[in-house]
Amino acid sequence: MNKRTNVHEYEHEYHEYKLVKFVSKFMSISDLTIKKFHEGLTKKEFSAQEVAENYFNNIADKDKKIGAYLSLLKKEALAQAKKVDEEITYGKKPDILAGVPLAVKDNILIEGTRTTAASKILEHYTASYDAGVIKKLKSESAVFLGKTNMDEFAMGSSTENSAFQITRNPCDLEMVPGGSSGGSAAAVAADLAVAALGSDTGGSIREPAAFCGVVGLKPTYGAVSRSGLIAMASSLDQIGPITKTVEDARILFDAIKGKDELDSTSVNYETIAPQHNSSEIKKFVIGIPKEYFIEGLSDEVKIGMEKAMTRLKDLGFKFKEISLPHTKYALSCYYIIMPAEVSANLARFDGIRYARVMSNEYGVTSLRDVYFKNKGLGFGKEARRRILLGTFVLSSGYYDAYYSKAQKVRRLIKEDFDKAFKEVDVIFTPVAPTTAFKIGEKISDPLQMYLSDIFTIPVNLAGLPAIAIPVDKRQATSDMKQGIRDKKQGLPVGFQLIGKHWHENVILGIGEMYENE
Repeated sequence: MNKRTNVHEYEHEYHEYKLVKFVSKFMSISDLTIKKFHEGLTKKEFSAQEVAENYFNNIADKDKKIGAYLSLLKKEALAQAKKVDEEITYGKKPDILAGVPLAVKDNILIEGTRTTAASKILEHYTASYDAGVIKKLKSESAVFLGKTNMDEFAMGSSTENSAFQITRNPCDLEMVPGGSSGGSAAAVAADLAVAALGSDTGGSIREPAAFCGVVGLKPTYGAVSRSGLIAMASSLDQIGPITKTVEDARILFDAIKGKDELDSTSVNYETIAPQHNSSEIKKFVIGIPKEYFIEGLSDEVKIGMEKAMTRLKDLGFKFKEISLPHTKYALSCYYIIMPAEVSANLARFDGIRYARVMSNEYGVTSLRDVYFKNKGLGFGKEARRRILLGTFVLSSGYYDAYYSKAQKVRRLIKEDFDKAFKEVDVIFTPVAPTTAFKIGEKISDPLQMYLSDIFTIPVNLAGLPAIAIPVDKRQATSDMKQGIRDKKQGLPVGFQLIGKHWHENVILGIGEMYENE
């Protein structure tokens, strides 16, 4: 017995030695990007298992304060990492995403894992199949660390609407991380994952990316499969990457884009997306919509936009003022179309197929009670608000007055972009009117919360690609106190680049030039 105990002690010491060796090489996992991870793994500077274990250690150390994850997939992640290491040992050259530790928003299905969309009504739901993007990432041997927190059914701009916990901004724990992909953005910003997947319906990738000081890409509608994404508003939803760098966003986007037979709106991306090299992109003109630079921008955002524009001008880009006149109607239009689609999509949660209340202790005595108790206890306040609003605008007598008219305005918003793109190649805007706001500051005022998405919503209505990029380079964790940014540094500010349909290559290219400047 003593001999076996000593063997385990030696194994433990060797394990600790390997972790120390890994940390001494990289100082901190904050240095790891997808590209750096791939290079280190290929050169056998570390193993995929070592890195995954370090991330789980980091999660155990910091996520109690941040609350980025709803559930962890440690057993599955370490098994996948071990498989990658074994393949490398046998001489296989790893794919670019092989072994890369990723976080996944909890409305994206991973077969055999709990997937809740941060709602009590799905608290015990286990996914029976993989989302299209998960299939593609599994084919590249990516490692999934866990499922991240979000606003319930992706309804929110702060990740305060989760049924389970509030996620805090790693840059300042008193602030929100943005929403609804707040858990994914916080995980990347706090070095609890190398990169993450989020979903964007009205800014839900770009706003949290901007608030947390990371990169967030919302692809063209149809560029990435929505199969296996729990639907909020089907004509607006889009899965995309949240990463530390624009280069990483390109790598992750390239892995998940393309046609999926299970999503009729997805396209064969390579056949329709034009490619431009860096010399061509440098000649492109960037548009500045006058409707986006008005009163209401915070001083921090104004200064950040001026700084970003100056850097882009130094890179040789020319700017031109443009007009998107129907922008002022975008918020109203969105909050008619989106709730209408929410009402239709969430009707499937009828209290039977996803029942959580069946016993007499809840006062259930009839089928009617089953329906009402399940929906009443299962959906949170914001979800109920949007379901009711959507049902109202679709109801007889109001459909033409609200929903039909909103669809006509949506077409006008898209036409504004079409006209603008005849004059310019890319559009530059803020991501949000302010930096991250305090937890609890807007939760009781839905209108103020909705205004946070005023600069991101038009992109979804028009189905365009857009990327959120930090004005200033991301601060490494080693420069933070216990993984939290020093408040003297100020909160991150992000700017947004909007491209033409299928022109992700252009906005990514400009973003890479900016971050390498």
